[in-house]
Amino acid sequence: MTTVPTEREPSEREPTEREPSEEVEIRTAAAERLTFFGDAVIAIALTLLALELPVPEGSTNSALLHSAADHRAGYMAFLISFVVIAAHWRAHHRVFRHVAAVSGRLTNLTVYWLLLLVVTPFATDVIGGDGAFQVRFGFYATVQFSACALFLLMVREIRRADLSRAGTAPEVFSRATRGVGAAAVAFLVSVPVSFLTTYAYLCWILIPVLGPLALTRPRRHGRS
Repeated sequence: MTTVPTEREPSEREPTEREPSEEVEIRTAAAERLTFFGDAVIAIALTLLALELPVPEGSTNSALLHSAADHRAGYMAFLISFVVIAAHWRAHHRVFRHVAAVSGRLTNLTVYWLLLLVVTPFATDVIGGDGAFQVRFGFYATVQFSACALFLLMVREIRRADLSRAGTAPEVFSRATRGVGAAAVAFLVSVPVSFLTTYAYLCWILIPVLGPLALTRPRRHGRS
C-alpha cells in the first residue's frame, strides 16, 4: 500500500526556507531605522542651533549694524557649530550607508553620540558667552571630542560585529577613522592650547587639514 504524501509537508518546509531572507530583511530594516533616526535627530540639532541665533535690534541702520556687530561672537559660534555638526553627519552618512544590521552595542553608542550632538547648541551658547574663556572653550571642545570618540567606537563595533554589507571595502571604515580621529585629536589638543592663547580655534582647522596631508606624503614619495 503506497503512502500518499499529504499537502502539509511542503507547507512545513516553507518557514525554514523563508527564515534566512526574512531575517536579512529584519536586520536591514533595523539598520535603516537607526540611520533615519540619526538623520532626524541631527536635523533637530541644526534647527535648535539656528533658533539660538541672537537677533540684532535697532531703529536705525547704524544701530542695527552696531547691534549685529555686538553679537558677532554668537554668529561665529553658530557657523563653527554648523560646520561641526555637518561634519559629524557626513561621516555618519558615509559609514552607515554600508551598514546592513545593528547590534545592541551599536544602538547604544549611536544614542549617546546623538545626545552629544543635541547638546552642541547648548555648548554653542556657552562658548559664545563673555568671560571665562578657558572653561567655556574647554566645555565645547570636550563635548566634540567625546562625540568623535563615540563615533570611532561605533565604527569599531561595525567592524567587530561584521555589521556592514557584503563587499564593503575596508577603506570606507579606515578613511572614516582617520578623518574623525584627526578631528578628535584637534579638539583634545585645543583644550590645553586655550590656556595659552585665544586662537586655540585654529587647532580645529589646522590639525584635520594638515594631519591627512602629513600621512599621505610618504606614500607619494614611495610611488615616485
